[in-house]
Amino acid sequence: MAPYRGAILDVDGTLVRGDDGLPGMDTGIRKLREEGIDLLLCSNNPTNPPEDYVERFAAHGVRIDAEQVLTSALVTAEFLEAEHAGSDLFVVGETYLRDLLRERGFALRNDPDAVDAVVASIDREFDYETLAQAFWALEGGAAFVGTDPDVTIPAAKRLVPGSGAILNAIAGVAGREPDRVLGKPSREAGAAALDRLGVPADEILVVGDRLDTDIALGDGIGATTVLVRSGVTTPDDLAEATVRPDYVIDSLGEIETVLGDGA
Repeated sequence: MAPYRGAILDVDGTLVRGDDGLPGMDTGIRKLREEGIDLLLCSNNPTNPPEDYVERFAAHGVRIDAEQVLTSALVTAEFLEAEHAGSDLFVVGETYLRDLLRERGFALRNDPDAVDAVVASIDREFDYETLAQAFWALEGGAAFVGTDPDVTIPAAKRLVPGSGAILNAIAGVAGREPDRVLGKPSREAGAAALDRLGVPADEILVVGDRLDTDIALGDGIGATTVLVRSGVTTPDDLAEATVRPDYVIDSLGEIETVLGDGA
């Protein structure tokens, strides 16, 4: 039996790319489950509810429960509940994030002079007027929170701009960095993942394709880290990395080599 009881798995670039399952995804998940390892899918995508992941993986013949999905939107909502309860928000983001924050009791306002915090995220309808309003809210002293730092995200054929691109645009015009950026690799994301798994960090694998989010998250909580080459990290990125993974494999399908090494 492997010495691991939990695994935090990145989604895009690790398990899937667009709607397509990556090679080894199903066999890797099956092997982890055969070893009795509890799984948590952890994504910096703030645009989809956990139920969408259930359907997405069911299409590939893989069963995932909604409770096994943690997204940057959920981490952000939990942070705001803890640190900004009752705040009025100006939200740069898409429908799911907005609906989630309303469900958690926040009022979303379009008046930049009447909000307590700006929450910034990927928004594929982001425009000049929205940028101006976010700028004005921050000029008025609103708190500045981002859902996740991903400047780019993998789509079906190539990388596209992510939440980090929106954050950088707002930060640039406002002349200030976000007060908090949630999602991986933040301490809030790490704490939320540990809480959901209920397993000590030294008995957890963190598997992902990004050094600055997935591997940094695992390093931050003290877990064993596994980089997969199926996503965005290049050999040059790995050679120059300051945060280095414990293992590097081509895909999740090779996770058995990690489990065997730790047995």
